[in-house]
Amino acid sequence: MADRILIVDDEEDIRVVLKISLSDLGYEVYTAENGEEALRIIEEVTPPIVLTDIRMPVMDGIELLRKIKQEDPETEVIMITGHGDMDLAIESLKHEATDFITKPIKDEVLEIALKRANERITMRRQLREYTEHLEDLVQEKSAKLVEAERLLAVGQVVEGLSSAMKNIVEDLESGLTYFNEMPCFVSIHSSNNEVVGTNQLYKERLGNKIGRGSWEIYASSADSQGNCPVGKTFSTGKGQRRKERVKNLNGGELPVMVHTAPIRNRDGEVELVLEMAADLTEVSRLQEDLLTCQQRYQLLFDAAPCYFTVQDRDLKLMAANKKFLEDFGMNFGSFCSQAYSHDGEPHPECPVWKTFEEGESQQAETVVTAKSGEQYNVLIWTAPIKNVAGEVTHVMEMSTNITQIRQLQDHLSSLGLLIGSISHGIKGLLTGLDGGMYRLESGFEKEDQERIKEGWEIVRHMIGRIRSMSLDLLYYAKERDLQWERTDVLTFANDVALTVEPKAVGHNVEFVRAFDAAAGEFEVDGGVLASALTNILENALDACIQDDSKKTHKITFGVRQDKDNIIFDVSDNGIGMDKETREKMFTLFYSSKGSEGTGLGLFISNKIIEQHEGSVQVHSTPGEGSLFTVRMPKILPDEIKTLQKD
Repeated sequence: MADRILIVDDEEDIRVVLKISLSDLGYEVYTAENGEEALRIIEEVTPPIVLTDIRMPVMDGIELLRKIKQEDPETEVIMITGHGDMDLAIESLKHEATDFITKPIKDEVLEIALKRANERITMRRQLREYTEHLEDLVQEKSAKLVEAERLLAVGQVVEGLSSAMKNIVEDLESGLTYFNEMPCFVSIHSSNNEVVGTNQLYKERLGNKIGRGSWEIYASSADSQGNCPVGKTFSTGKGQRRKERVKNLNGGELPVMVHTAPIRNRDGEVELVLEMAADLTEVSRLQEDLLTCQQRYQLLFDAAPCYFTVQDRDLKLMAANKKFLEDFGMNFGSFCSQAYSHDGEPHPECPVWKTFEEGESQQAETVVTAKSGEQYNVLIWTAPIKNVAGEVTHVMEMSTNITQIRQLQDHLSSLGLLIGSISHGIKGLLTGLDGGMYRLESGFEKEDQERIKEGWEIVRHMIGRIRSMSLDLLYYAKERDLQWERTDVLTFANDVALTVEPKAVGHNVEFVRAFDAAAGEFEVDGGVLASALTNILENALDACIQDDSKKTHKITFGVRQDKDNIIFDVSDNGIGMDKETREKMFTLFYSSKGSEGTGLGLFISNKIIEQHEGSVQVHSTPGEGSLFTVRMPKILPDEIKTLQKD
């Protein structure tokens, strides 16, 4: 748990009460009455958690949040807000606030927010420790492998050593002392294919072979004078490099990599041969250890409930764990952006790219799209993987799926905003009802049929809007049981069309009905499904109204059937949608209309269609228009209806 916490609030009573509560929870508490004082305290004690009011003199909470995140992005900031500050609270989340709580502050809400902040701090620390440990292990194993491979490369320098050996051959025992420190078998051979000198390691492991045949140590096809590496060097005048097996003092065999080099006299004739043999047993063991280590880490990655990837400097995937491959299914060598957003273009704020640029771990949060089309909120941490020179060659990225947490947070955050919007909406509806009722009463008093008709149209319209809002709220708050009944398809479709067609005509948008006269009946909750289709039609109308690129616009509402389904088609030639909008359009609170949309309409429409065991498909091209295809079963099995009621 974070041991230090800073409280920033211009109200002394709140600071005192919070200090007592947090001290009881074990925190070392600091307080400040404004943002400037808070920044001075942060510079001195660097508290991991800051609890700040949004509205304060001198410097408000949003500005303080920005300055804190600029100095230390890992500081967890919890905002305190009043009920009327929901817009500011939501803005604080955009600036990476950890959470916000409302006044009056309840202990249990405060503890939940602090728990979430501490969990984020703990997760970052564990990832940092794990990354450091991983880097140490990789460096250790890499160093051992480099050392083993160095032995295999001895042959590359033998030719250079041969010239120096010309001055050593006059005193072999003295000359070979230069090789006693080398971790390989070194020997000198005469033109008679006899061993004339060896280093100490050769004697300890293979025995004293001075005066013996050069081929006698081999346990393979090289155990003859003409086939051994030394014999080949004398016969060809060229150095040899090949794998062999030699016999040790215990009667066993060792795999070795043999290098030979001719040593020539002043006349250019091969007078002696230098032979070096590196023991491959240690190399094989290190390779097996490295493979075992890799397998263990792969098992660890595959068992982790997170997404792990390793990316190179081109931001291409070099490795990934099982969960990533299951949910995103990418091939190695692909860009990670192809997996996450399907557009193939790296994001300018990519944390992996920042890690390559700055050499430090990064943290970010984003929304990604799985191969199934599902949207996931993920929290991303990165860690640099460096070579022995300290250069970042790869970056490991760990992503945690926090979709459920964000959905809950978005739900709670937007609830206040939604309540405010609803209150204004209801006020407007009531005002409209009052106006309609006034015109009705005035018409009755004056026996003015035209005024009565106008008043009734206003009342009817307001009642329809109240019903639509009530259904949206009902489905947003709690899914209710459907009231199934046999319904005539054409009658149902005409009723739905009548709710949108007058509005379309009023905006000079052509409304076309393309109904199959033989569609028959289907089993639905007519009122509920009508609201879903009305939402889709109204979105089509909005798409046409917002499109300034065409002179005329048209909406086609079609009804057709196949063997088991009634199919509703809603097409328009409006502004269309890009790929991101198509993928997120049915997400709760997502709206492409900015402040004019609540983000509830299409989410609820999709939910209603799914509750009817139906489906909706969307095809859209920016600038050309969209097509929604809704398939509804004609008859729903009794067990499905019973299950939904239960």
